[in-house]
Amino acid sequence: MEGIDFGQNMQPVQSVAIIGAGNMGSGIAQKTAQEEFDVQMVDREAQWVERGQTIISDFLAEAVERRIFSPEQVEQIKGRITGVVGTENTASDTDLVIEAVFEDFDIKSAVFNTLNEVCNENTILASNTSSLSVNELALASGRPDRFVGLHFFYHPAKNRLVEVIPGEDSSEDTIARTVQYCRGLGKVVILCKDRPGFVVNRFFVPWLNEACLLLQEGVASAAAIDAVAMKAFRIGLGPFALMNLTGPPIALHSTDYLAEQLETPRYVGAENLREMVEAGNQWEIGDDTECSEDAAQEIRTRLLGQVFAVAGQIVDEEICSLEDVDRGAKVGLRWARGPFELANRLGIDDAKA
Repeated sequence: MEGIDFGQNMQPVQSVAIIGAGNMGSGIAQKTAQEEFDVQMVDREAQWVERGQTIISDFLAEAVERRIFSPEQVEQIKGRITGVVGTENTASDTDLVIEAVFEDFDIKSAVFNTLNEVCNENTILASNTSSLSVNELALASGRPDRFVGLHFFYHPAKNRLVEVIPGEDSSEDTIARTVQYCRGLGKVVILCKDRPGFVVNRFFVPWLNEACLLLQEGVASAAAIDAVAMKAFRIGLGPFALMNLTGPPIALHSTDYLAEQLETPRYVGAENLREMVEAGNQWEIGDDTECSEDAAQEIRTRLLGQVFAVAGQIVDEEICSLEDVDRGAKVGLRWARGPFELANRLGIDDAKA
C-alpha cells in the first residue's frame, strides 16, 4: 500500500462536508475546522445539526478553559462550520464529503445515492466506517473511482490516528487527495487493504472478547482481568473499563461482525457480553483486583496470545506493514508498545508458545 503519487497537478481538498452530526461526525467537523478547512455539518433535521453544534461548542469551551485555544480562535473555528439540514442540500462543488452516519449498510448506501446525484463529478465520497466493506460501499455509491474508506478513532479532534482504506477501483488521485487531507488534520495515516476490521479493530476487538471469555469462565474478576491487562500492556484502562467507556453494544456488534466475516467462531460475542447488552447494562468492575499467580498468568497468556496471533495474520495477509500495526496500537489505542514490540520484548519463542 505504498507509493502514493502526490503529483504537482493534484488539487488539494479545500472544502469538506460531514454527513451526520453525532459524536463522531461533529468531532470530524470540529477537527476539520480547527485546521482551517471550510466545512458543512449536515444532518436530516435542524435539531440534530444544532445538537452537533452544541457538542462542538462544549468541547471548544473546555479547550478555552485549558488554554488550548483563545476565545477568538474558538469563534473563528465555529465560523468555518456551516450547519446544513438535509443531505440533498450539500453544496455540489464540495471537494470531499465524509459520511458519518449509523453503521448500517443500507442507511449509508441511501446517503451515497443522494450524494452521487447532488455532488459534481469531481467530489470524492468517503465513508467513516469501522467495519463495513469499503468495496461494497464504493459500488453502492455510483462512483467507485472517487470513493474511499476512512476510519477515524474517537474522539477525532483528539485521537491522531486514521485508517485510509482504498477500494479496488479508487483512483490514485482520490487516494492521494484524501491522504493529504488527513495529514492536513495532523493525523497519522495508516493506508490499508479492505479487510474485516481493517488494522486496529482486527486485533483489538478479539482482545476485548477474550477478556469477556476469561470472566465468563471464572478465571478472575473483571477488576483483576483489567489490572493484569493494564500491567501487561502498559495501558491506562483495562478491557472492561474500555468497553464501559465506548459502550458494550459496540464491542458486541464488532466482534460478531468479525466472527461472521472471518468465519472464526472464537470471535462470536461471549454470552456474558451478549447478556450485558440485552439488559442495557455496563460491566460492574469493582475494586477486587486480587487473583492467584496462575490466574494472572492465564490472563496474560491469552490476551497477549490473541493479539500476537491476529497481528501476524494482518501482516501475512498484507493488509498493512508490521510497523503500521505497531503504529496503530500506539497512536490509536495509546498502548505503550505495539504487538510486535511486545513480542520482541517477551522474546519470539515465548510469544509463539
